[in-house]
Formats: sequence, C-alpha cells, structure tokens
Amino acid sequence: MTLPKFILGDNTEFPNAIYVIHTEFPRFIINLENDEVEWFEDFDAEDQKELETETQNAIKLATDFYDNEIEQYDD
Repeated sequence: MTLPKFILGDNTEFPNAIYVIHTEFPRFIINLENDEVEWFEDFDAEDQKELETETQNAIKLATDFYDNEIEQYDD
C-alpha cells in the first residue's frame, strides 16, 4: 500500500486537537493545537544533527499541508 506523506487526523476525545501524521522518515504525529510532536522512530546520537534539521523542515511541511487542506475545504 502506498501512503501519502501526510495524513490529517482527529479524535473526539480531544476535540480541539488537529493532528498531522508524517508517514515518511522521520515518522511522527504533530498536534497543531499545541505543536507537540510524538515520534515513531528511535534516534541515536549520530542522528541528532540530521534530526534537528529534518524536524524543522518536516514540521513546516506538515503545517503547510494542513493549511492547504483547509484551503481546499473552504473552496
């Protein structure tokens, strides 16, 4: 199965939370309500530098994805 890079998610137990799931490395879920990130990867010290750079980029892309999706609903 081919997954999209980003998936929107929500949950009735957390009505204010809006989740974006990033399905490629580094895999994570970000809660756009509070910018909390949950990682699905284990990282070692060698990955730390790359992770910092990749994280900033991936979170920006996740936020851009969400903005674009919401814009689609408004049309």
